[in-house]
Amino acid sequence: MQKVALIDYGSGNLRSAEKALIKAADGRAEIVVTNSAEVIASADRLVLPGVGAFASCMAALSERPGLQEAMNEAVHSQGKPFLGVCVGMQLMASKGLEFGETPGLGWIPGEVRRLEPSDTAAKVPHMGWNALTDVADQPVVAPLREGAPVYFTHSFAFYPQDEADVAAWVDHGGRFPAAVARGNLAGVQFHPEKSQDAGISLLARFLEWRP
Repeated sequence: MQKVALIDYGSGNLRSAEKALIKAADGRAEIVVTNSAEVIASADRLVLPGVGAFASCMAALSERPGLQEAMNEAVHSQGKPFLGVCVGMQLMASKGLEFGETPGLGWIPGEVRRLEPSDTAAKVPHMGWNALTDVADQPVVAPLREGAPVYFTHSFAFYPQDEADVAAWVDHGGRFPAAVARGNLAGVQFHPEKSQDAGISLLARFLEWRP
């Protein structure tokens, strides 16, 4: 049975994410909540959640001994599938611009910046259900149909340098990336654990994904 490391670095609704992954796995994978570099190194695939500010989440990752090194080894040297959720997706960027400039993991070139809707009726934070558009033919996100409603709660978004790395978009007073993907990396700005059937479907596809 494959082992999935749900990375615990003090950020994110781990219990909800764990329950959603267990439901999506349907007995076909072991979900392990962990902050152990050794467990992460031995896992078959990785999930990085995240709630809060980019800078504080990046600092929390950096404070866990060996955590970033284990993630880099698993993702880059061993090519293990990786899913970032909300701020966990944003941390893949080169940098975040929340409360100053903070270097990210640098896995997908780009930056995380504040939403600036052109429509004044579009409030920030962006909270609630919204529909995906321009969903790419990428194994993890492709099963989500055009217009699929998913649940968001955030004020910042990840804008990759290369739009080819964007796997889906969403509109909230202006278009911004709802999902990214590159090689064995995937990330979603929305919360699969709060997105009902669409979210469970996405997690199930991630658990089956063999990039």
